[in-house]
Amino acid sequence: MAKKSVASLQTGSKRLTKAIKMVKSEKSGAYTFTEAVMAPELVNDWLNKK
Repeated sequence: MAKKSVASLQTGSKRLTKAIKMVKSEKSGAYTFTEAVMAPELVNDWLNKK
């Protein structure tokens, strides 16, 4: 029964994309990862932003 209720909740969801970007730290010089969930149309703008 739980599977039916979970499946019905997912029918109205929007299409989203998880984007991951490597960012170099100014202090230590090490790389960190920044993650964001957004609409697919906004991914390129987010990745090009510094």
